Amino acid sequence: MNGKYRSIQMLLGLVGMILVVGVASHDYGDALSKCVLFFEGQRSGKLPSTQRMTWRKDSALRDGADVGVDLVGGYYDAGDNIKFSFPMSFTTTMLAWSILEFGSHMGPEQKNAQEALKWGTDYFLKATSVPGKVIAQVGEPNADHNCWERPEDMDTPRTSYVVNTTNPGSEVSAEIAAALAASSIVFKSVNSQYSKILLQRASQVFQFADQYQGSYNTSVGSGVCPYYCDFDGYMDELIWAAAWLFKATNRQSYMKYVVDNIHYLENSTMRQSKEALFVGGSFAEFGWDAKHAGINVLISRLVMNTSKSDPFVRHADKFICSVLPESPTKLVTYSSGGLLFKPGGSNSQHVTAMSFLLLVYSRYLTRFHRSLECGNIAVTPSRLIQVAKTQADYLLGSNPLSMSYMVGYGRKFPRRIHHRGSSLPSIDTHPKHVKCLEGSIFFKSKYPNFNLLTGAIVGGPDINDQYNDTRINWSQSEPTTYINAPFVGVLSYFKAYPHP
Repeated sequence: MNGKYRSIQMLLGLVGMILVVGVASHDYGDALSKCVLFFEGQRSGKLPSTQRMTWRKDSALRDGADVGVDLVGGYYDAGDNIKFSFPMSFTTTMLAWSILEFGSHMGPEQKNAQEALKWGTDYFLKATSVPGKVIAQVGEPNADHNCWERPEDMDTPRTSYVVNTTNPGSEVSAEIAAALAASSIVFKSVNSQYSKILLQRASQVFQFADQYQGSYNTSVGSGVCPYYCDFDGYMDELIWAAAWLFKATNRQSYMKYVVDNIHYLENSTMRQSKEALFVGGSFAEFGWDAKHAGINVLISRLVMNTSKSDPFVRHADKFICSVLPESPTKLVTYSSGGLLFKPGGSNSQHVTAMSFLLLVYSRYLTRFHRSLECGNIAVTPSRLIQVAKTQADYLLGSNPLSMSYMVGYGRKFPRRIHHRGSSLPSIDTHPKHVKCLEGSIFFKSKYPNFNLLTGAIVGGPDINDQYNDTRINWSQSEPTTYINAPFVGVLSYFKAYPHP
């Protein structure tokens, strides 16, 4: 039986190598530059003189006025004009992790990536500037989603949603703490004073998130739901934040927190959507809501080949086996064209996040001279890299439609993305104010978007490898910051090692 499985494994590996070699070569450096540039198109606030995506202008300059706090800045998470702190902080954490793991491969883009990161951390310092309070969101989402207007023209309520000691929001607060802690490591050698400020604030916000536990689903309610409800509870964010604080400080109290609480995730129930319910499968989840696989991969680097490796390495291995196409315990599906799929919309977020973890874990396995087994199939670090590369190449155009799902990359890419600012004419060409419903004609138009949101990665094709290039189909055509953030790391790796 073992011989049979080894033969199958060798065959699959050979097919995988043929597929990797057979696809058209991609310019990963160009893709990386565009991937980082995208974040400039998502900026809120007063834009700097160095702004390169010049069709975007200043916006939301009075954010926070309703609560007496300067909340100008930050990012719009997707194609709308809301600043959701939960996905924005995950985006920030992943940008930081991308730089920490792969910054040395970025070349001149490392500086641009650091600037993109700082745009997020500057905002979160503002959002956590009042002790005992954290800004969970800015902008009334229902009103915003009923309009189709440029961020520069917004006339919908810019309501500030706050969590505090009596109405807590542990998941959003802890994710912000994780973002600040991870970023403090990035800036330690770049701006030591700024790094210290980030780390001190991370510690304070984590303490607040842990001391006053509760979900922002209840505290903020319709402000975040159904858009970014927390479906799996807030313990994963608390553990995630503690893990990053330990990495930033090396204080054993944070590691103790991780070890003492990790059991809460062992048999947790995770609901990603109304249709998707996972029980006990949380080890395989990673994204803006679920941090489980990220926690195990991150901690595995610290405990691999030690007596403290369990359950982190065991669950990190299980995560890998849940993703690999040939694994008997695979929990994802693959299209006939080879793209990874998980339940829920905006599938590219899973592709980029999972690919990032595959690359990071392959580095850790190599460092500690480890491999793993999925059933009777032996898995080497190079196999993880192969799978990540096929996913990256698919998004860049090596797919049945020969279509890049990154705007501005390649000859064929989405032209009608679900994005307000991109779809309406810029202020440069149309200075007149566009009111809430006046932009609807541009939303419904069959013409390409006026402005190129360079580097934006859209939700992507369906399970049949088909893509409908229309703004109406938001789950396929809308870009998000949390799709791009882990892909910054992925592209940085393949820029340095295009032929693994």
